[in-house]
Amino acid sequence: MAETPPIKKAVALRYDKERADAPMIVASGQGQVAERIIELAREAGLHITSDPDLTEVLAKIPVGAEIPVELYQAVAEVLAYVYRLNGRHGE
Repeated sequence: MAETPPIKKAVALRYDKERADAPMIVASGQGQVAERIIELAREAGLHITSDPDLTEVLAKIPVGAEIPVELYQAVAEVLAYVYRLNGRHGE
C-alpha cells in the first residue's frame, strides 16, 4: 500500500522587539493554506526555512500568540540563520 504523503504545514513568525518580548505567530496553516503562506512569503521576499519538527510544535500555538519560553532557543537559531542570510545579501 502506498504511503500517504505528509500534509504540508507552514507557520509565519514576526519578531518586533519594540512591540513584543518574543516572536509572535502571525500565520499558520496546512495544505492549501500552508502553500498560500509560503507563496506570500516568497512574494514578499522573505526567507523561508524548513524545520518540520519546529513547524509541528509552532503550528499548535494560536495565531497572535507569542512563542513560549521553551521554544526561544530553537526559534533564535532559525532567526540567527535568517539574519546571517540577510547580511550576506546586503538586506
